[in-house]
Amino acid sequence: MNKLFGLALLSTSLLAPVAYSAPMGTLSVHILNQQTGIPSKDVDVTLEKQQPTGWDKLAQGKTDNDGRIKSLYPQDQDMQPGVYRVTFKTGEYFKRDNLSSFFPEVPVLFTVTKTNEKLHIPLLLSQYGYSTYKGS
Repeated sequence: MNKLFGLALLSTSLLAPVAYSAPMGTLSVHILNQQTGIPSKDVDVTLEKQQPTGWDKLAQGKTDNDGRIKSLYPQDQDMQPGVYRVTFKTGEYFKRDNLSSFFPEVPVLFTVTKTNEKLHIPLLLSQYGYSTYKGS
C-alpha cells in the first residue's frame, strides 16, 4: 500500500461516525475460586439495571474455562449511566462438586457514571466468603 492511499484510509476512518452500541468488552466479569486458585467455569451470571419499578434483566451468560465472561453487556445497546447488578449463581457451582456454600448467589451492585464506560467486576470466591472490587 502506498503512503498516500494509507493516509487517505486513516483520515476517512477518523471521520467515520461512532457506533451507537456498547463496544465489545464494555462489561466483563471474572470468578476465581480462592480455595483452589482455579478459575470458576460454567457459573451462570445475570446482569440487570435498576429502574424506578424494579430491576430490568439485560443479559445472562456463563463463565468460560478461564472463569470469565469477556463481554456481558449487550453489544446492540449503549451502556447508560445508572445502577446495575451482576448476580453470580455460586450455589450451583459448589453443588456440582458436592460442596456446601453459605451464599447461593452473590449480587454485586455498581454504578456506571459514563456511557459505555469500560468496567470489569472480578469475584474472589470461597464456600463461605467472597470479595469483589472495581477492576480494569
